[in-house]
Amino acid sequence: MKNRDELKGKAEQVKGRVKQAAGALTDDERLRSEGDVDEAVGHAREGVGRAKRRVGEALEDIGRNIKRR
Repeated sequence: MKNRDELKGKAEQVKGRVKQAAGALTDDERLRSEGDVDEAVGHAREGVGRAKRRVGEALEDIGRNIKRR
C-alpha cells in the first residue's frame, strides 16, 4: 500500500503536468517551467516514499523471521 509521501508525490506530478499544459496553452514559459519543477519534485518525493515503504517492509520481514526462531 502506498504511503503518504508516495501519494503526495503523485499529486505533485499531476499538478506539474497541469501547469505544463496551461503554460503551453497560454504560451507562458514561466508556468511551463514551474510545471517541470513540480513534476520533478513529485518524482523525487514519490521515490523517497517508495524507499521508506521498502525499508519498513524489510524491517517487518526481519521482525517476523526473528519471532519464528
